[in-house]
Amino acid sequence: MIVTRFAPSPTGYLHLGHAFAAKFAYDKAKESGGRFLLRIEDIDPVRCKPEFTDVLMEDLDWLGLHWDGEPLIQSEHMDYYDSLLTRLKAEGLLYPCVCTRKDIEAENARIGHAPHAGETAVYPGTCRGKRLDLSRYDRYSWRLDVGKAMERIDSPLTFCDETQGETLANPAIFGDIVLARKDTPASYHLCSVADDARQGVTLVTRGIDLFDSTHIHRLLQELLGFNTPKYVHHGLVCNENGQRLEKRNKAVTIRSLRENGLNPDEIFDLAGRSVKI
Repeated sequence: MIVTRFAPSPTGYLHLGHAFAAKFAYDKAKESGGRFLLRIEDIDPVRCKPEFTDVLMEDLDWLGLHWDGEPLIQSEHMDYYDSLLTRLKAEGLLYPCVCTRKDIEAENARIGHAPHAGETAVYPGTCRGKRLDLSRYDRYSWRLDVGKAMERIDSPLTFCDETQGETLANPAIFGDIVLARKDTPASYHLCSVADDARQGVTLVTRGIDLFDSTHIHRLLQELLGFNTPKYVHHGLVCNENGQRLEKRNKAVTIRSLRENGLNPDEIFDLAGRSVKI
């Protein structure tokens, strides 16, 4: 049985891009008699607001995208994510980092690894191997030692994408990623992998912009003993300039389109015609 999920963050109103992603996951599940789950990724206590959770559920219901079972609310399960972090720390796979973004950019520039335009700076491992007294720092993070983690893996890691085929994973693509911060006790990468496993998701559907994240997710799945789902990375809904939609663009929110008289079928048609690979 195929089990998919839609996993929005309640940081604003749902827009056309969300409608396309949710319908894509819903159709993949329902066309095979499977289950469509809802997960609320609200681990960021600053940007995520409970009122947006209520609104997005109302929008999904109005669109006819009814989820199976109770939604999983990530903020209610922080103890679980902490237990996974504790396990990785005990295995010597995490280390504390006190570098700021400016520190990382400066070090990358010094060693000639500055990213190209639009890329994210890869962490150069500045704090790896250091003994840090964290009581002296107001802000710090916990990073996964990807090199050490890969030494624990006996065979090459792969994942299967419906359109890309079998892909050899390259977990070092982001360097030593952050799995937790002092003010945000678990990262997207950790929570997404943990909850896909816990919810029994068999097919992860998400935007092509998250394709690279799947490389590091395969490593986390292997380290934590989780099953590997299949993947479909679909195109993104873009504006007339070919730019990905953002939540601050109020003109394309489901709420705004609904108020302007569009019905769900018209919204799905508009979203489908705006998808770019």
